[in-house]
Amino acid sequence: MNARITLAVALRVLTQLRRDHRTLAMLLVLPCVLMSLFWWMFQDSPAPIFDRLGPGLLALFPFIIMFLVTSVTTLRERASGTLERLLSMPMGKLDFLLGYAVAFGLVAAVQSGLAVALSVGLLGLDVSGPGWLLVVVAMADAVLGTALGLFVSAFAQTEFQAVQFMPAVVIPQLLLCGLFVPRDRLPALLEAISDVLPLSYAVDAMTSLVVTTQTIEVWRDLGVVAGCSLVVLALGAATLRRRTP
Repeated sequence: MNARITLAVALRVLTQLRRDHRTLAMLLVLPCVLMSLFWWMFQDSPAPIFDRLGPGLLALFPFIIMFLVTSVTTLRERASGTLERLLSMPMGKLDFLLGYAVAFGLVAAVQSGLAVALSVGLLGLDVSGPGWLLVVVAMADAVLGTALGLFVSAFAQTEFQAVQFMPAVVIPQLLLCGLFVPRDRLPALLEAISDVLPLSYAVDAMTSLVVTTQTIEVWRDLGVVAGCSLVVLALGAATLRRRTP
């Protein structure tokens, strides 16, 4: 791995994103729109539904959006032959994947900052812990989605196939992460499965920040999410193909 090459890849991705206004709007604006829509749906509800589910959604939206964008973008690079040309240069697969992770991580920082600022500042999400840590957790979720998107793109031959991985990779985590039913109330087998899914720890971290000022468990959950991201990136480097057959 070469830090200079990794940063060059990251700069190239950021330049492409800056020119792609639709994708940039999806990455930065869509999470804010979705959070606003959810708040609007339940603003007249007597129960504090937004305060209960909002933190989990702050974890989910960056994860899902980054997964979709990254998986399709990486597959497009491979199908067009760009990846093959890049890897013919003195650049390793890990340099390529880390460059993407760094670029989308920077975008995720902006994305998370906007979504958290909107949710806490304008929509009135009640948070006990530090707001900046909400941004850190949301950014870690986005990087996790990026890593998984890079990983699954190696197994798809078309952009449609890349999107098809979403039901297999994203939806089970969404159902078992504790957003709809607390994880300790799930059947024993489902609880055991949720314990090995990284999104569960992201939602736990967000929920902890809302109900308590203690951040020890938050950092523990954040470490799990970050560790899973690194493992998935390593697997992505091992399985990444230069081009689509």
